[in-house]
Amino acid sequence: MAASTAAGKQRIPKVAKVKNKAPAEVQITAEQLLREAKERELELLPPPPQQKITDEEEFNDYKLRKRKTFEDNIRKNRTVISNWIKYAQWEESLKEIQRARSIYERALDVDYRNITLWLKYAKMEMKNHQVNHARNI
Repeated sequence: MAASTAAGKQRIPKVAKVKNKAPAEVQITAEQLLREAKERELELLPPPPQQKITDEEEFNDYKLRKRKTFEDNIRKNRTVISNWIKYAQWEESLKEIQRARSIYERALDVDYRNITLWLKYAKMEMKNHQVNHARNI
């Protein structure tokens, strides 16, 4: 009997009643909810620790992973020219000029009217002392 009175004294929280059942004026889509959740998730994650590459094999693995990431970003949305430019600049920073050239050419196939793309491509060629290539561009 004592157990039943103790259970009777514990209160179960009531479910809140909704007073206004009309739909909201501004509706939010599932896509917006997911995007906001993803943005908040990115804000909370600390940056990954700096890695030190010690040998050639490790460096090649790093380049392969990074290239795959860039290619995936391009595959998701080909029309975002900043992805192409970042990829080409990264290849240029590794002194992989032929690869950077290839990336710029592929980007120009996607959007040949983008002036920024042409200028970055020409600047890359001039930086690497390829004046004739820059003139052709």
